[in-house]
Amino acid sequence: MLDLSTLGAFIVVVIGLFLIPGPAVFLTITRAAQGGHKTGIMTGLGIATGDFLHVLLAAVGFSAILMTSAVAFNVVKFVGAAYLLYMGIRAIFAKTATSKMPDVSHVSAARAYGHGVLVEALNPKSALFFLALFPQFVHPEKGSTLAQFLTLGVIFVVMSILYTSTLSIGTGTITRWMKRGSSGFGRWGNKFVGLVYIVIGLRVVFQSR
Repeated sequence: MLDLSTLGAFIVVVIGLFLIPGPAVFLTITRAAQGGHKTGIMTGLGIATGDFLHVLLAAVGFSAILMTSAVAFNVVKFVGAAYLLYMGIRAIFAKTATSKMPDVSHVSAARAYGHGVLVEALNPKSALFFLALFPQFVHPEKGSTLAQFLTLGVIFVVMSILYTSTLSIGTGTITRWMKRGSSGFGRWGNKFVGLVYIVIGLRVVFQSR
């Protein structure tokens, strides 16, 4: 099973990633602003469900790879690390874009949940993200790969739900903050997240085998 140091590092990384608003965050806030807190929370639950679907697919896929070849598992892990390094460098040098809320129509809480699931489950960037990030915290020698993946997935989903629910409850204040652009935070936040990606990638490249 996963040790406390690995779990702690994973949680810190996830918190760092949550600091930078992405499309899922903007969708949650917009739904909450239009339909109320309940609609925003249901949207966040839908997004978290879509994320967990990606985790399940990644977990099954990597478990199958490990059963076939430990070397293949390491190859995929290094490819994921290379992808994280690429995203990190791009984030550090990227220009800060102005935060813009998406245009969405008012829907019921149930439809907001379904839309959240579809938007996240059909997002290929989310699939690539989980395929690249999660294997960096999985250690086959410490037990079932599937169990480790699912543990990380549950932690991520719970943190995501808490985060988007908090955003939905504080919609008014957060919406005003987003509309101001918060360019300074966005610029340094991107650099921070980029650094996180690079550190994770280098950790795999230089770890002792």
